[in-house]
Amino acid sequence: MESLETAHGNGSGRPGADIDVLVVGAGITGIYQLYIALEAGFSATLLEAGAGVGGTWYWNRYPEARFDSESYTYAYLFSKELFEEWEWQEHFAAQPEIERYLNHVVDKFDLRRHMQFGAKVTSAVYDESGVWTVGASDGTERRARFLIAATGVLSVPYFPDVPGREDFHGVSAHTGLWPSTPIEFAGKRVAVIGTGSSGVQLVPAIAGEVASLTMYQRTANWCTPLNNRPITSEEQAGLKAGFEAMRDTLNASRSGFLHLPANRTTFEDSKEERWAFYEKIWRSPGFSKLSSNYTDLTTDKAANAEWCEFIAEKIRSIVKDPETAERLIPKDHGYGGKRPPYVTGYYEAYNNPNVSLVDLTETPILRVTETGIETAGGLREFDVIVWATGFDFGTGALLRMGIRRRQGLELEQYWADGPRTFLGIMCHGFPNFFFPGGPHGSAGNNPRYAGDQSDFINDALVYMRDHGYRSIEVPAAKEDEWTTMVDTLAMKVGFDESSYFYGSNVPGKPRRYLINPAGRPKLLEIMAEVVKGDYKGFLA
Repeated sequence: MESLETAHGNGSGRPGADIDVLVVGAGITGIYQLYIALEAGFSATLLEAGAGVGGTWYWNRYPEARFDSESYTYAYLFSKELFEEWEWQEHFAAQPEIERYLNHVVDKFDLRRHMQFGAKVTSAVYDESGVWTVGASDGTERRARFLIAATGVLSVPYFPDVPGREDFHGVSAHTGLWPSTPIEFAGKRVAVIGTGSSGVQLVPAIAGEVASLTMYQRTANWCTPLNNRPITSEEQAGLKAGFEAMRDTLNASRSGFLHLPANRTTFEDSKEERWAFYEKIWRSPGFSKLSSNYTDLTTDKAANAEWCEFIAEKIRSIVKDPETAERLIPKDHGYGGKRPPYVTGYYEAYNNPNVSLVDLTETPILRVTETGIETAGGLREFDVIVWATGFDFGTGALLRMGIRRRQGLELEQYWADGPRTFLGIMCHGFPNFFFPGGPHGSAGNNPRYAGDQSDFINDALVYMRDHGYRSIEVPAAKEDEWTTMVDTLAMKVGFDESSYFYGSNVPGKPRRYLINPAGRPKLLEIMAEVVKGDYKGFLA
């Protein structure tokens, strides 16, 4: 099969592209994008800043980092053979197993020879010849017809601007940039700053071995049990036997999960029935707390408040100290107002005498010193400080790649007031550039959404090759429609504007909704319309 490079290009060093497709990022989306590009007969290379594959699951290797989507629903579904030969050990796999899996995939499909590690993209410039020239931190430069930034939404760790952060003489690490050499916690005085998903996973994992653990909490989160467990041999057999049916369900699922909806609203049930139902949901796995809960959970304030009341009762029943329990109950948002974490033993950890909670709304951090953290309540000394302070969500990596379109306009200028996209895949004025898994795309199990986007991109490239087109760019009107839809429907979703889904955790970042409020059905509907119309208005 003739590649675009062969059809239109040259050897490297002359005008034109060296390769057809350049993928950036070796996470689950980038690996898949590389695989399908090669399968379609394109020449393709992948650049990765890290020393190995995994993306989020390469960098986030702190103790107890793990999926909160079921392993087999997060994993690849393009190969039945792959699905059957890899047996996940737990319903929600931990980071080491996830990293092993992604390395297995890369080696099984002979993708590693198409990857360059230690190559962080530092510039990407589109010229009038229709080529992206991409520079990397390893000093290399590549010229590609198509640039696909599979950089993800959780790839740029955010550090708050705390005075003295660099002055600390002990060990300091961000959960999203965890060192490959394990940090020694045994017998140490440890501070954890942040109660998002990583912070609440880490605390119970290390509480039993540290001398002391102090959690610095800015705002409490509605944490509910992950309810993880090993996958039994009977379940393994059932997963393999039901692969096709599971794949079909996941491919059609609104959220990308297998969870069955409740199909009724809260107040159709009596109080007694509701509390029994809440108990069942409390014991259910992961995201089913949202996807299998009453259907009006995120749209009816009274319904949401009652579920929150149930969780608050659980917190008070678990945490023995009443003052600590009250501080752990959110007061600023309802359930789903922020991305809810799923935990194992988080609330129970506060019953350990060596674990304490500092409420930063009462005693804010003033500075980090050489020996510890000083708040309005005084100085506490530590051996280790863990920054579990989240990410520059959605746009962080894309705006740090030095992306320049024709006439030299920078992507960061074009998105100065927030991202403008079509399908969360592409934007006007930046031809032959895609960003699957980026802003405005997903609203559920990310690999399922991003896989849809990757397939759409690859199918478009095949169509272009087969019909002799050289350039693809979304019309401004189409970008406008999608971005307006995101902004309009964002006002109707349950997420609070203080959520990182609005970028509000990063000072100075525009407060714009960064995921897809219409969900997967709308994404698939618009994709199908574009394909049915033979990409009319997109191609040149």
